[in-house]
Amino acid sequence: METIRRRDAIRRAVRGRGLSPADRLSPPEQAFGLTEEQARDLAHRILSRSGADGLEVELESGRRSNTRYAVNRVTTAGSSDDLSVRITARFGNRAATVTTNRFDDESLTAAVRGAERLARLAPENDERMPLLGRQTYAEAPGYYASTADLDAASRAGVAASAISAARESGGLDAAGFLECSAGSTALANSAGLFAFHAATDFDYSVTMRTDDGTGSGWAGSGGRQWAGVDSEALHARAIEKAVLSRDPRPLEPGKYPVVLEPRAVADLVELLAFSLSARAADEGRSAFAAGGGGTRIGEQIVDSRVTLLSDPVEMGAAPFSSPVGFGGGFVSDDNGLPLGQQVWIEDGVLKSLFYSRYWAERQGVRPVGFPSTLIMQGEDRSLEELIASTERAVLVTRLWYIRSIDPRTVAFTGLTRDGNFLIEGGRISHPVNNFRWNDSPLSVLSHLEALSRPERVSVTRKVPALRAGEFNFSSVSEAV
Repeated sequence: METIRRRDAIRRAVRGRGLSPADRLSPPEQAFGLTEEQARDLAHRILSRSGADGLEVELESGRRSNTRYAVNRVTTAGSSDDLSVRITARFGNRAATVTTNRFDDESLTAAVRGAERLARLAPENDERMPLLGRQTYAEAPGYYASTADLDAASRAGVAASAISAARESGGLDAAGFLECSAGSTALANSAGLFAFHAATDFDYSVTMRTDDGTGSGWAGSGGRQWAGVDSEALHARAIEKAVLSRDPRPLEPGKYPVVLEPRAVADLVELLAFSLSARAADEGRSAFAAGGGGTRIGEQIVDSRVTLLSDPVEMGAAPFSSPVGFGGGFVSDDNGLPLGQQVWIEDGVLKSLFYSRYWAERQGVRPVGFPSTLIMQGEDRSLEELIASTERAVLVTRLWYIRSIDPRTVAFTGLTRDGNFLIEGGRISHPVNNFRWNDSPLSVLSHLEALSRPERVSVTRKVPALRAGEFNFSSVSEAV
């Protein structure tokens, strides 16, 4: 059921202009969160209260909902409407932040004064950059009614479908989590910057377990638009994997050819993207540091079929750098930096690294925002066709519990989960045990043999499945 209500916060936020009740409602295409006009008005109310050298305002508003089920029954469900603001005051190179969700005049003034008081006490930061002024941003539509309309009854219907499918299949337990949000993000500062983006997103995953505890299957999807998601097909896929993975046969650890499904590829590509820091490369702390100093931009670093880019417009993401989002963030001088399409790797060649404003100024280049979205190009074949063209390999459904080993080689370790199979002669021959793996996405992508068509696996990731000639399974895992 819907459990938490915070609409009073939004009503307080817009009260300052004396808006009528009808004016306080968002237009039909944006049912939750502050509208651009409301966000601009609230930011102005906060900025006008400051006597600091500079002030930043970060607004987060909207609804976040979820439904969880396990052992064939719904366990939790909830929804919260919220509005919060982070206020950062600056005095020279000193800065401090106060967060509040109270928006009457007295509370806003107290929050601004609190940030100013703390800023005067904060240590100086020699790397602090001036506030960004007015910027121009691309249009990146990301708000969809089909996601915003995922109320408790709709989410319960998805859970009921999964539970019914598990029971009808006999001897299966279903567990899943459907989470969605709808709202807006806004940034403003005393130098004239204002940025706004309204968006929806969802993430849904389902796991089916066999009653003997030996088989487990997983399927999932994520994005901004719930319309078009075939949840019943996801349930059927998880059931098929669970049944097929029952009673796995032992397979010794070692280096094997591998077929990674898109979710596993997304995990590896994300690890690679997070390592694309220009500063770490220039300082010799990453795999992209050149031997004699500088970076490896312009060098071939992986197979020539690999092209990796970011595109907030295609993914419906905020077209600006921002720490704001459900779950909070951090203070950054890059707030409000425009984001557009950015190619990181093209035809296997490293084309760019991300540069903070501070490091870009120091290196004499333009700043390049962090890769908030990732798209990996693929080839014109399905996952099934990729498997059919494989003589022998381990098929991995997804990766789990991933931890860093060595940032200088982008080496990580983790486990396989929820469906590990041996492919022989172009078909899945039988399930095998799970493994702990130790490897680097640079190594995997250097041993690339084939790709499938890309598919969207999460709100910010769109990748293909892949086949690589080598993947290091370091030990057997007892995980199911």
